[in-house]
Order: sequence, then structure tokens, then C-alpha cells
Amino acid sequence: MSATAGTAHADSCYTWNRTLSQGSSGSDVTQLQIRVAGWVTSGERLSYDGQYGARTAAAVKKFQAAYGLSADGVAGPATFSKIYAVQDADCTPAHFSYAELNKCNSDWSGGAVSAATAKSNALKTMWKLEAMRHALGDVPITISSGFRSRACNNAVGGSATSRHLYGDAADLVGSPSLCRLAQQSRTHGFSEILGPGYPGHNDHTHVAFDPSPYWSAPTCGI
Repeated sequence: MSATAGTAHADSCYTWNRTLSQGSSGSDVTQLQIRVAGWVTSGERLSYDGQYGARTAAAVKKFQAAYGLSADGVAGPATFSKIYAVQDADCTPAHFSYAELNKCNSDWSGGAVSAATAKSNALKTMWKLEAMRHALGDVPITISSGFRSRACNNAVGGSATSRHLYGDAADLVGSPSLCRLAQQSRTHGFSEILGPGYPGHNDHTHVAFDPSPYWSAPTCGI
């Protein structure tokens, strides 16, 4: 590990070997973006482009502040150590798992994208949910449905264009309330939010990434 990474303790998932700040670029920036993409402002979505711009710096600042670190927008040893602390060996955040995001099959196949892409999309979704969970006071969030193959999607009467087919959607149930989940998800990088008051969504809040943003949960004022 380079001197710039200082005392950051790596884990078995990923190791950052340099301090990152505005102007940095590369795959290590992309890995960082995956983990801080849930720390954005309302309606904002962070790109996974490997470019450490102002939006990435702002997301890092929010992550740092949320975990009691010095919020300078520079990803160094303390930031990486905190990521390692909330990350499991398979790169998923501590409070979510691939099994929770895929109750359909064991290999992520049969959706609208390759199995590898669906699984990668699910990982990005989990990190956004981890941010939302922490922002809500570390209250557990329950996922009733995540990735679906076309067969699984058809079996539950899902839309033919459902984001569940891409692996980047999650249906949330339980506590906090469905409206609280819908309202909170606006500030954690989700571009598709459907909840109470939207047809077929009175018993869950649906969050996803959609290239064409759409929010509708009329009962919740969204």
C-alpha cells in the first residue's frame, strides 16, 4: 500500500492505494463512486464514470459527515477505513446481501441484461440503500423483491419494461413506513420511485435506477 493511503486497512473486497480528490480519475474512482452514490441531493444521480468531479466530492463530503469524519471531500485513509468497516468480503454493504436482491434464481440469468450486469446493478442499488438506511438512523430496511428474470417477472405480473429485469430495482416493505421510504429515497440517488397512491404500489415502495426519471407516490405527496 502506498504512503498516500496511510493507515487505511484494506479488506478482502477492494483496496484503495492512493488518496483521491477532484481531478483524480480511474477505476479506483469508480469503485468509490459505487459506495458513495447514495449520498447525493434530492433528484441527483451520481455517474459511475471514474471521474472525480464536483458531484463526487460533494457525495464524499456527505458520506464523511454521515459517519462522523472530517468532511473535506477528499477520499483518504479515514474515508477508506470507514468504507472497509461497512463493507462485507463480497463488496456488498454490511446490511444488505446479494440473496436479498435476488430471490428469483441463483445465477442472475434471464433478465433484460447479462447476469454479470444484473448483479453489478444490484450492488449499486445496495450501496444506495445502505446510505438510506444510515440516514434513517440505521433502521432495518426490508426488501420483498429485487432482480427478476423474465419468468419471475411474468409470474408476479410485473411490467414488461420493469427495472427489476435489470437488477437495479428493489421493492421495500415494513418499517419505516412506505411513505417515509418513498420520501427518503429521493435523496439517495434513485431515479424511479413508485409508492402508495400509484397503481399496484399501495403495499410497497419501489425504488430503482431508470434512465428516464419518474417519481409517483401521490399518497405520500410525491
